[in-house]
Amino acid sequence: MILFVLAGLAEIGGGYLIWQWLREDRPVVWGLIGGIALVLYGIIATFQSFPSFGRVYAAYGGVFIVLSILWGWGIDKKTPDLYDWLGAVICLVGVGVMLLAPRQ
Repeated sequence: MILFVLAGLAEIGGGYLIWQWLREDRPVVWGLIGGIALVLYGIIATFQSFPSFGRVYAAYGGVFIVLSILWGWGIDKKTPDLYDWLGAVICLVGVGVMLLAPRQ
């Protein structure tokens, strides 16, 4: 789970910095740091021990959704509503099914 969270923070943080640079007129260095964070996201995700690229990235998608809601709440001050949380729980259930299901 720690790798999922670290990858998520790198991806969301990198995307946020690029958004700030291009849409909020922040200095170009914000975009460069954002690009570096996005590269780190790609690297961090490869450290997962699961053997299937597709399964890891699909499961990571659910974690990313939850982290995005939390980022929006903490950084952008957009309070999640009931449907945001419901959707997040559904995603995490899906992550659990993908990663924890008994397979041969």
